[in-house]
Amino acid sequence: MPIFKRNPFGHILFLKRWLVRIFGVVSHGRYRRFNRLQIEGSEIIRELQDSNVLFVSNHQTYFADVAAMFHVFNASLKGRVDSLKNIGYIWNPKLNIYYVAAAETMKSGLLPKIFAYIGSVSIDRTWRSAGQNVNRQVKQSDISNIGKALDDGWVITFPQGTTKPFKPIRRGTAHIIKTYKPVVIPIVIDGFRRSFDKKGLMIKKRNVLQTMVIKKPMEIDYENDTIDEIVKRIEIEIEQHPSFLKVTPPEEYKKSEEELNKKRTFWDVY
Repeated sequence: MPIFKRNPFGHILFLKRWLVRIFGVVSHGRYRRFNRLQIEGSEIIRELQDSNVLFVSNHQTYFADVAAMFHVFNASLKGRVDSLKNIGYIWNPKLNIYYVAAAETMKSGLLPKIFAYIGSVSIDRTWRSAGQNVNRQVKQSDISNIGKALDDGWVITFPQGTTKPFKPIRRGTAHIIKTYKPVVIPIVIDGFRRSFDKKGLMIKKRNVLQTMVIKKPMEIDYENDTIDEIVKRIEIEIEQHPSFLKVTPPEEYKKSEEELNKKRTFWDVY
């Protein structure tokens, strides 16, 4: 009999709990001190069932978006209302929260490997690899792993598969919805692209208002809604339909990465 309890992916829950606590404390200031995270709809989190819940969201950085969601979900479950006040909520975190990420990203260094242990369901992207466009078959093991995560708890996915805004929704997300019939919660985030670098590890601008809007569960007819219908509805729910496109981007978007890098300090990294 194992000494430590493990989740369905073989990760030791005792170790995962401490990793979430440590990185929760380290990252808390990114949403409460260096920048402010404005939350809306966190009461919806407390009403959700313990498993088979799929969060669909637009994507702005590799890791900062997910970290913010871990904070918001746990804070809400501990009674915070649209707030991350008092970091004590992270002491006993919900451990069955997972997020879908590209396998190559999660193997790109020690820190991503640690993040993967915290909750990544790593998949091989069918459309891009090592910076090149590819066209390959979906691995059935990837689909079954997402199903395994849904059966155990909550799963966060970014259906565009990229941090670039207004890119098409990947049809695979709709297939997952029709196959496993989860409760689907749309989330819309903003401000993370201006606050962090692409990876979401370094702060490139302070005093930025970040927002996270958690919407009510989508009404889906799992049997009769088509893949295209679900894709279109996700596109609208996470506000990535062309009708949401802003004509003039914020001035911050025009600044080059080189200019922003000059403003970074050691303390902006941690």
